Amino acid sequence: MRLDKFIGNNSELSRTQIHIAIKQGLITVNDQLINKTNTQINTGDKVICNGEIIEERKLRYLMLHKPAGYVSANSDSEHPTLLDLIDLPFKHELQIAGRLDLDTTGLVLLTDDGQWNHKITSPKHMHTKSYLVTTVNAITKDLIVSFAEGLLLKGETKKTLPAELSILDSHQARLSICEGKYHQVKRMFAAVGNHVIALHRERIGAIHLDDNLQPGKFRSLTSDEIASFEK
Repeated sequence: MRLDKFIGNNSELSRTQIHIAIKQGLITVNDQLINKTNTQINTGDKVICNGEIIEERKLRYLMLHKPAGYVSANSDSEHPTLLDLIDLPFKHELQIAGRLDLDTTGLVLLTDDGQWNHKITSPKHMHTKSYLVTTVNAITKDLIVSFAEGLLLKGETKKTLPAELSILDSHQARLSICEGKYHQVKRMFAAVGNHVIALHRERIGAIHLDDNLQPGKFRSLTSDEIASFEK
């Protein structure tokens, strides 16, 4: 790969800044001073720019605890976005694997690995997602059967796939679904005459929201968490 392309791909320097750095004698490859931008480098070469080692970027896999009031998007003209919570270089390249509504909180996964994102979000993989739901009206036991049999949502022609509803108290339940229809959880409760006032995602597939992760904070996924979507 050309030296200038390698540095551009793996640092926040612009092409102009890279050319200036080369002209000023600030870049070395394997401790040899470089004076040409089109110098070819190989995997494993040690590239240093202005005293800092430039390393090839690795794919990133992140868990974020989404607070309310943030949009699951890369940019928005009215509200802060999830990327505003990420303090990393090249954060604009991160993809949101499983979006949440503005007022919904909880687990969000982000990555710059498009294939991994597809494995999570593609409907054919049907990864189960679990939510903690709080409603206006009481949640009655008969809804356990209704949710398991599937519900016909407004504007839909087919029932939802079987969902598991576990009642925690009179107005709170845990719902596990394997679909991702638009506003699905809220629409499911609306279909039975109830209204969701708080919604919190706890799990996607085998990945659970870290109990130690405060709202607005993120961490890298472990190798086991990353690999869990291969199963």
